[in-house]
Parts: sequence; structure tokens; C-alpha cells
Amino acid sequence: MKKASILLLLLVSAILVADTIDLNNLFDYENQPVPAYITKDNTDNNEITDEGATLGRVLFYDKHLSSNNTIACASCHKQEFAFGDTAVASVGVNGTTGRHSMRLINARFSDEAKFFWDERADSLEMQTTMPIQDHAEMGYSGTQGDPDFDDLIAELEALPYYEDLFIAAFGDAVITENRIQRALSQFVRSIQSFDAKYDVGRAQAPNDGAPFPNFTAQENQGKNLFLAPPQFNPQGQRIGGGAGCAGCHRPPEFDIDPNSLNNGFLEAIGGGQDFTNTRSPSLRDVTKANGVVNTPLMHHGGVSDLAAVIAHYNNIVNQPNSNIDPRLTPGGVGQQLNLTPQESDALIAFLVTLAGTDVYTNEKWSDPFDENGNITVVGGATTSISEAEKIGMNIYPNPTSDFLHFSSTGVAAITGVSVFDSSGKLVLEQSYINGGQSFVRIQVSDLPSGVYLYQVQVNANEWQSGRFMVLQ
Repeated sequence: MKKASILLLLLVSAILVADTIDLNNLFDYENQPVPAYITKDNTDNNEITDEGATLGRVLFYDKHLSSNNTIACASCHKQEFAFGDTAVASVGVNGTTGRHSMRLINARFSDEAKFFWDERADSLEMQTTMPIQDHAEMGYSGTQGDPDFDDLIAELEALPYYEDLFIAAFGDAVITENRIQRALSQFVRSIQSFDAKYDVGRAQAPNDGAPFPNFTAQENQGKNLFLAPPQFNPQGQRIGGGAGCAGCHRPPEFDIDPNSLNNGFLEAIGGGQDFTNTRSPSLRDVTKANGVVNTPLMHHGGVSDLAAVIAHYNNIVNQPNSNIDPRLTPGGVGQQLNLTPQESDALIAFLVTLAGTDVYTNEKWSDPFDENGNITVVGGATTSISEAEKIGMNIYPNPTSDFLHFSSTGVAAITGVSVFDSSGKLVLEQSYINGGQSFVRIQVSDLPSGVYLYQVQVNANEWQSGRFMVLQ
């Protein structure tokens, strides 16, 4: 086959695949704009990269991460519902979740580094693989007859698309729990929403407390009620001030104060009481822009709308709850905010202004698999399937930064090497006219970082093709 025909076949086959990740043309995850007024960030030492978040996206939607290949992270965290679940208890491989699945939007922008409603995970990285290793949720627990995490790694190693993805993200194809955690966390932290009506107003105002020019009078009233702390008499009754919501849900990120304790919702899914819930997702996108809540609310999923939430905080009933946040019990008694119907409506109107639109449909956070669960990765660093293996040819190292070596261990004689960039442009060519060579090397240190196509001429009239990556 002629050189040009092979190159055309490689390029066209990549273009025609419908559900494809092109490692040469990734979505922008690492340089997304963040408003200057957003300052909280729990990233720590796992900065988002395009390659890492892309790997995380595939892992997030891959049902192979469950023991029976039916459940993915995305099964319980759906993009169209602010990466939460409309079910009260999410369905797993061996049962249901013990608590309602938390929304994930803006998980990065918080001082609270711990995750799960009861904060049992010390970081997002730790959180990402705990559902995978839960018997009821994703089934790689290593208990009760379940496979363990090493079995999951073996399954991922057998899937053809992960080799290039791990090489792109981490420099080699080794799969470990730590790398899975880091990639999933990068993807989750990349999910951000800053195109709400609130953001439009905040960009035009000097601070959160100033009136937002794009808000209605009702929305500005609700904002003031949200921000201002209440003033109580000795009986815990509000006699002035606002509702004090910002004491725990701190703007402009609307993340939970890390020191917050239980909010007084004690019901547990399936009955009984649960005193250990002290965390909350960001209040951003708690509703859609039309005011409809994205998912059932609270850890037990027992609240269906914002009016019921406000009614709860309006009248905190004294309860045997030593873990309740003291901000809800002024003077040791449950607070009585005595909000008027107009004030409650204003609070709801303000909370709706925290809803964005882009995050629900943006392809960078969507399912990369087709309806049959298939995906193709192109532009990677691994060698394409070729006759090179059949004739005993080794190509190494890959990735490389200086030289690429071609070594024939059989009878094949290498008579030429051509290198093309991702657009198909010839960037390097070498010929060996004295009968061919069993070992050649080409210098690639002058090439920019990226993925390249190589073609090796063997025995004067055969061409073998593949890919390699240059890392400078």
C-alpha cells in the first residue's frame, strides 16, 4: 500500500468515528474562566489538566467501574439535574444508597475539603473511589463475594481506550487507584457554573451587599435577607435583621462553612434518625433557572421544594440533637425567624438567581460513550495495530523527548521512516539505501510536543504505520 493511502486511511478512520475523544483536540478544562470574586478552592495538589479531566470524564461515565457493568458515577450524578439524582435513594448494583446523592456542581469552590454528607472522606480524591468500593453502590468491595479493586484495575487494563488516556494524563499506561482518584477529581472539579443571573449582577456590584442592578426588588430583598444575620430576643425569636442563611452558606461561592454542624433534618432514608450530617453542596444550581428544584433536597431526599426548606429554618423545633449547629439555637432554643410569606417568597426568588444554564448541556461534561457503551480514542501515543508486531519490530520509547528507535528482531529490513504531524504534514523523513537496517533511530527533539504518525518502510515495498508522542 502506498504511503499516502495509509496516511489517508488513518486520518479518515479517526474522523468517521462518532463517539470519539481526540487527544489532539481536547476540551478546555484547565483554563476555564473563573470570576475574580470567586476565591475559595479545595484543589490542593491535584491541579486540573485537560488530559486528566478527559480521563476523568471517561471514568465518570464508564459502567465498567461497577461490578456488573450497569452503574457509572454518572448514574447517580446526572448532568441534566446539576449532577445530582432525581431518585431519593440512588440505585446501585446490590441495593440503594444510604443517603441522597449530592449535587456536584462547583464542588471545587469551597473551603470545605471533606466530602459526603457526614464528611467521612477527607478529600474529593478519597471520595471518588469509595462508592466504587461500596457493596451496595458499585460492588468492588472485596466483601460479600464482591470482586476487589485490583479486579477493577485488571478490567480497565483490558479496555483498549484506557491505555492512551492514561499515557496522556500521567505519562504512562499504569492504572492505579490513586490515578483513578486524581482523574475523577479533576473532572468533578472542572464542573463549574458561573453564568447565573446572580453572576451578572455581582459583576456590576462592588460587593455582595450592594443592590444588584439586574435584580428585581423582590430578588434584592431576598438577597438582603439571605446575607443579614438575624437579631433574636432571649426566647429565640427574631426581632430584627435577616434570615442569616449566609452564616452557613457563604456567598459568592455559596459553599458550606466547614464548621457547620447538623441542620436539624434528622430523618434517615428507610426510617430512623441520622444526626451525623453536617455537609451541604453549594447552593448554586439548587434549582434550574425556571425555579424547579433539580433534585430532592437534603441528605434524605425528603424535601421537595425551597418553600419547605425555608419553613424548616423558620421554625426550628427543639429536639434531642446534641450535634445541631448552635447558630440555629440562639440562647439554647430553636430559632423562630417569623418570616412573612413575602419574605419567604423573596428568599426563594433570590435562590433561583443562583441557577446557570451552560452546565446542563455543555458537551465537555457530557457522556462520551455512544448508546451501546462504545468509545474510541484517537491521537494517542500507543502504536496502532500493524504488521510491525508480526515481523518482530519494536518501537520505543513512547512517549519520547529525544530519539525514537525502530528495532527489527526478524528478517525485515528498515529502508525508510517518515513522520507526519496531526494535520498530515510531513515533518521528518529518513531513507536507508544501502540494503536497509535492522535498527534505526530518528531524532525528534526538535519537534514540538504532541502526537505524530510514523510510517516505516520495510523490505523496500511494505509500509507499517503507528503513532507516538513527543513530550518536551
